[in-house]
Amino acid sequence: MFHLLLLAGVLLGGYIALTQTLFKRSKCKGNAAVAGKTVVITGGNTGIGKATALHLARKGARVILACRNRDKAQATIADIQKDTGSTDVVYMHLDLASLKSVRWFAENFLKSESRLDLLINNAGLVADGRTEDGFGIEFGVNHLGHFLLTCLLLERLKESGGGRVVTLASMAYRWGHIDFEDLAVNKHLGTGTYSWQFFQAYCNSKLCNVLFTHELAKRLKGTNVTCYSVHPGIVHTELSRHVSLWQKVFIEPVARLLFLDPEAGAQTTLHCALQEGIEPLSGCYFSCCAPQEVCARGRDDAVARKLWEISERLCELS
Repeated sequence: MFHLLLLAGVLLGGYIALTQTLFKRSKCKGNAAVAGKTVVITGGNTGIGKATALHLARKGARVILACRNRDKAQATIADIQKDTGSTDVVYMHLDLASLKSVRWFAENFLKSESRLDLLINNAGLVADGRTEDGFGIEFGVNHLGHFLLTCLLLERLKESGGGRVVTLASMAYRWGHIDFEDLAVNKHLGTGTYSWQFFQAYCNSKLCNVLFTHELAKRLKGTNVTCYSVHPGIVHTELSRHVSLWQKVFIEPVARLLFLDPEAGAQTTLHCALQEGIEPLSGCYFSCCAPQEVCARGRDDAVARKLWEISERLCELS
């Protein structure tokens, strides 16, 4: 009996420790007015993106769901309308795995929308494969598609006054590495059929997100646009929908017990979108609704600058 009680105590203690550290919850207290402002959310039809869209629509923002799947987007719009009464949530097709699609989206958006106040680079995936342009899928979607989208929309953000770019990164950036030679030869930052291989590629793409934000802030200095990267927490979403069945069988019970729900996962994104007075922290990395110190690889000026220049070439912007 004593051993069972001891085991129960250890398990309970471990659960409490995890929920106060790795799976800690936070709450956005930012309350900047967004009524009449326009927000673009990539991957806004599911998970963290949907929770973010719901909150911003409730506050009166015009929300553009930039995503691939029209049916899911329309279902999300119906959910948001039912919940908030907002009729200002619209779908625009965007496939981040196609640079042509990114350009089409930007061109269509700039023609049809007169302002842009918030760009939330939310979409991401863990998977193996290639984009339409031949890049590793995680590098291509998680970084390169968002890089091009941001570059194409920056002028509209500047015109609106006080625009913000929020990019969902991950604490996984800490295990990332950027091999520029491999990128030049193979057009990816890691690939393979084993789970550890595409998890490593995911970490590499998240490091790209942090470095992109670091360099973007430098390039935005002197403008009224600011940018932030975000670790949303470890969230139960469709991020890993492409992993194998046995991995889902292992992950799902743990996810249901410990992982944050999408609403909790959206809080740091919302903080960076709505918190007043954080403009001096442009370029910083946030977690649990607070700026966090970034490890050396996430603030390497030379690597960030080189990644930007190579990304420009890959997107044919230079």
